[in-house]
Amino acid sequence: MQKIYEMLQLQNQLNNDTNGVQWRSDWTKNGKPINWKRCIYMEVAELIDSFPWKHWKSIDAKPNMQNVKIELVDIWHFLMSYLLKHNALDEAARLINNLKNTQSGIKIKEWDNEKIEEYLDIFEELMALALVKNDSQMMQEALLEQFFKACDSVGLSFEELYSLYIGKNALNQFRQEQGYKEGTYQKIWNGKEDNVVLQEILQKNPDISFEELKAKLLKKYEEAQL
Repeated sequence: MQKIYEMLQLQNQLNNDTNGVQWRSDWTKNGKPINWKRCIYMEVAELIDSFPWKHWKSIDAKPNMQNVKIELVDIWHFLMSYLLKHNALDEAARLINNLKNTQSGIKIKEWDNEKIEEYLDIFEELMALALVKNDSQMMQEALLEQFFKACDSVGLSFEELYSLYIGKNALNQFRQEQGYKEGTYQKIWNGKEDNVVLQEILQKNPDISFEELKAKLLKKYEEAQL
């Protein structure tokens, strides 16, 4: 529960910092509407594009499973925000704790074109649930349960989800501090996307703290500007 609380608190703070403390009213401090479920299903679409589903091109391509995990972490940001909009922090934590060990029954380990519909169905079901204009407790639980099924299908454990989320949260904060909204932030560092640099740091430093991670990101970013 400690890790669940930590992630929810970090997400709440990130939303306060980037959107303003009134973000639960579905508006940013700059007067733009917020739709968390739209954020979710658009990220799911990006996730699906990490699989070689197109019959007209790259017929021998393999899925980018690492990017699938990163997209799931992005979805997790929006899903937690959605839960925090509709629930107090304690209740959101309880929902997550109750469903975090949900299993999918599907394991996408080695790519098999004959199973592509079976593989993608789990993500398309997540998208379908996000498209439903119903925010009842039952629908919130269904969306959360399907998310954890999606994680399980690609071997994204709760521990790895936590680690990647902490990393991506630090990266999101770093982006804001370096001019992301103003358009001055450089996303490519010495030929690598910042997400890739983040993963490399986490792989080498699995127990790194939030502040240590931000310091390493700053060092890498400054080196890329030279």
